[in-house]
Amino acid sequence: MNNEGGRVYLKETVLQAARKRIEWLFDEFPNLIVCYSGGKDSTATLQLTLEVAEEKGRLPVKTLFVDQEAEWQTVIDHIREVQKDPRVDMDWLQIPIKLFNATSTDEDWLQCWEPGQNWMREKEPEARTENIYGTDRFAALFGAYLKTHYANEKAVMISGVRCEESPGRLVGLTSFVTYKGETWGKKRDVARGHYDMYPLYDWSYTDIWKAIHDHQWPYCKIYDYQYQHGVNLQDMRVSNLHHETSIASLYYLQEIEQDTWNKLTERMSGISTAGQMKSEAFQVKELPFMFDGWKEYRDFLLDKLITDPDNHELFAKKFRENDRDFDGISPRHEKRMYKVHIGAMLANDYHMTKIKNAMTSGVFMAYRRWKQGKRVPQRILDQMMK
Repeated sequence: MNNEGGRVYLKETVLQAARKRIEWLFDEFPNLIVCYSGGKDSTATLQLTLEVAEEKGRLPVKTLFVDQEAEWQTVIDHIREVQKDPRVDMDWLQIPIKLFNATSTDEDWLQCWEPGQNWMREKEPEARTENIYGTDRFAALFGAYLKTHYANEKAVMISGVRCEESPGRLVGLTSFVTYKGETWGKKRDVARGHYDMYPLYDWSYTDIWKAIHDHQWPYCKIYDYQYQHGVNLQDMRVSNLHHETSIASLYYLQEIEQDTWNKLTERMSGISTAGQMKSEAFQVKELPFMFDGWKEYRDFLLDKLITDPDNHELFAKKFRENDRDFDGISPRHEKRMYKVHIGAMLANDYHMTKIKNAMTSGVFMAYRRWKQGKRVPQRILDQMMK
C-alpha cells in the first residue's frame, strides 16, 4: 500500500475491491436493491452484483428503474432487455413526478407521466404507475421507496455513484462514516436500517469501460452513437434529456433519434430553441458594457430572469452563501464565481448542480478550508490570491 496525492493505493484491483464490498453488503442486508439508469456506471454495478448474487444464492437481484419519460429511446430499449434477464427482478416506475426543465424559463417543470397528457411513449405493461410514495420529487423518491416497501426491514440501495464525477462526492464519500466504519455511502434512515452504498465509488470511467469490455457485459448502445458523433467520453450522458447536465445532448438528439426529438419538442417548451444553440449559449464570456461588474450583472439577471418567487429565493440564498464563503478571494476567482452563478441561472439549474460542483473543487474548496483555519499548501494559497 502507498499514498500518493491524498489517495491510498492497494494491491487489489478496483474490480476485486468492489466485489468484496458487494459480498459484504449481501451479508449485512437481507434486502439489496440496485438502482439502475441504463448508464455505464449502473451497468457495471448491476453486472457485478448479479455475479456475486449467483455465488451467494441471492438471485434474482431486485432492481429499480425510475423512468423519467423524457429518455433516450435507446436507453428504454436497453432497459427492456435487462428486464428480460431472469436474474433481474425489476421494479419499473412510471409514476407522476416533476423534474426541472433546464431548457425553458416559461415551463420550469416536466410533469412526468402526468394524467391526461400525450406522453413520450406508452407505459410498460408491468410498470408501477401509481405514485404511492408521498413525494413527487425525484431525489426524495428513493428514500420514500425504501420507507414504503421496507418499512420494518433493513435495506440498502446500491448504485454506480463515483467520486471522479464530482469533487463534492469525493469529500462526502471519503470523509464521513456511513455504516460500520465505511464511508462510501449515505444514510437514509438509520432507525429503519436504510442506506445507500456505492461500491464502485473509487472507480475511474476507464475502469468502467475496461470492465464492460473484459467481461463482455451488455451495455446501452447510446454510448456507441455518441462516440460516433464525437462526444467526449467523459461528457456522455444517459439521464433525462432536459436535465441541467444533459442539455448538450439536445445538440445532436435530432441526428441520432429523430422520432425522440419530434416527441420531445411536442411534449416540452424550450427544447427546439436549446437544441439549435451550442453550449456557449448557456455561458456569458464578456460583461455587457452597461454593467460596472459581474456581481451587478448577476444580480440584474436574478431580478429580471428568475421571476418565480420560490426559484428567485433559491438562487438568492445560494448567492448570499457563496458571497459570504468566498469573500476576500482574488478578483479573478470572484469573477469566475459570478460567471458560474450566471450560467446556472441561464440553464435553470434549480438543483444548483453547476454551482455545487464548481464551489467544491480546486481553489474554491481550498479557500473554504483556509478560512476554516485548516492547512492549505502554499502553491494553492498563491493561486487563491492572484
